[in-house]
Amino acid sequence: MSKKNSTFKDYIELCKPRITFFCIIMTAGGVVLAPGNISLLSFIMTLVGTALSVASANTFNMIYERNSDKLMKRTRARPIAMGRVKVKNALIYATILGMLSIFILSFFVNSLTAILSFAAIASYSLIYTPLKSKTPLALVIGAFPGAMPPLLGWTAVNNQIDLAGLALFGVLFAWQMPHFIAIAIYHKDDYAKANIKVVPAVRGDQVAKTQAFFWSIALILISFLLVPLKVGGLVYFIIAIALGIWFLRLSIIGLKKDLMPNWPRKFFLASLVYLPVLVFALVIDRFVTLILNN
Repeated sequence: MSKKNSTFKDYIELCKPRITFFCIIMTAGGVVLAPGNISLLSFIMTLVGTALSVASANTFNMIYERNSDKLMKRTRARPIAMGRVKVKNALIYATILGMLSIFILSFFVNSLTAILSFAAIASYSLIYTPLKSKTPLALVIGAFPGAMPPLLGWTAVNNQIDLAGLALFGVLFAWQMPHFIAIAIYHKDDYAKANIKVVPAVRGDQVAKTQAFFWSIALILISFLLVPLKVGGLVYFIIAIALGIWFLRLSIIGLKKDLMPNWPRKFFLASLVYLPVLVFALVIDRFVTLILNN
């Protein structure tokens, strides 16, 4: 194990910057789509608070999984697993990030958003992460804090949880399931070495692909709900239909044994396209509506 001293880059890596950036984008989307007004300062602090919250949860996750991380190719080079960051230092770092998140959201945004942020950190760190080595159902539980960013953006504006905000939450919740199932199939052997219970390793690829198919249907149906809830309009609906057909077709292809050996990777990449385009369609639809109404 490496005994190199910690660097600034190591502490950034603990935050999982790509995931954190993705969550910031989803939070910004929630702010833009929510009815009502928000000051520029509150908007910025919402994004900062969300980033700190996600970074805190990710660091706690790496602390807990430091031993299993050593067993997987995709995680063995992480700072704590490699010994570049001491557990004690990482724990202090994660705690400070979490406390800063709650303070910033409470002081500059509102109490509801701060409470949701705290719930996301706690559920991800204390429930989801420990359950990963015990049951494949951990994925469903982990999807709750994972779907929090757009809801944080929504509540930052209107300070309440309503059906429209929950629908945005539901889109990200449902999206995570086929997205992470594809990852789990692709890295099945790695997860098995680390004793992390994922569906393909426990119940087989075909069961995992079937679950991905049904979750894809759920995702598409929830995405359509945003129209009657007045989060999205006609422009969004047309794009959502086209995206849904494309994504569902890929999930169906996965059900056919050995038709596409590299399906998990293709489906994973498709999920990375699906969600940003869907959110972009919502934002474009909102701006088109504003222009037409002025």
